Amino acid sequence: MELFKKNEERLDLNLSDANISYFPHFLEPEFANRAFNVFLDELEWRQHTVKIFGKLLPQPRLTALYGVNDQSYTYSNLTLKPLKFTPELLKIHQKLIDLTKIDFTHCLANLYRDGNDSMGWHSDDEKALGIDPVIASVSLGGVRNFQLKHKNIKDQRFKLDLENGSLLLMAGRTQHFWKHQLPKTKKLLSPRINLTFRTLFQKIE
Repeated sequence: MELFKKNEERLDLNLSDANISYFPHFLEPEFANRAFNVFLDELEWRQHTVKIFGKLLPQPRLTALYGVNDQSYTYSNLTLKPLKFTPELLKIHQKLIDLTKIDFTHCLANLYRDGNDSMGWHSDDEKALGIDPVIASVSLGGVRNFQLKHKNIKDQRFKLDLENGSLLLMAGRTQHFWKHQLPKTKKLLSPRINLTFRTLFQKIE
């Protein structure tokens, strides 16, 4: 069985209980390289502390939250207040809207400085993201290996190298049935910036 069905610049992952597409050339190389340098210098990167199994630990990466409104975002018992979108973020934001027709409200940016920085197994399933959240993940800089595993079917796993300027789009029931991670590696790697766009829904009092 083919894992991908190729349609021009879009690759659809043929995974059960998931709707995942990969766009290897979402951004032009020149723009992607320029955006990486701008974001590396201009985004307000922070290393936050999160509670894991009762212990307070520093996140193994740097993060920054941006939004089109001032709604805070809470994940892993950490609440972040967004900054306003920068001009370069707005350009990518508009390109995503043109492609997906989805009005993403926030961008959680992650900076992986080297192979020691990582993201553990998780699903983007916070209530604020709605029932079937759409996560648009844009990669800039160094190539990292992205891994997926099914929550209920042990032999259902997948991995993919995320290229500079690429887009990984996770939609439908993906977050209900799959977890994903960016593991540590001993390879000498260039820094990578990951822009994860998402839509936060306002709470109804």
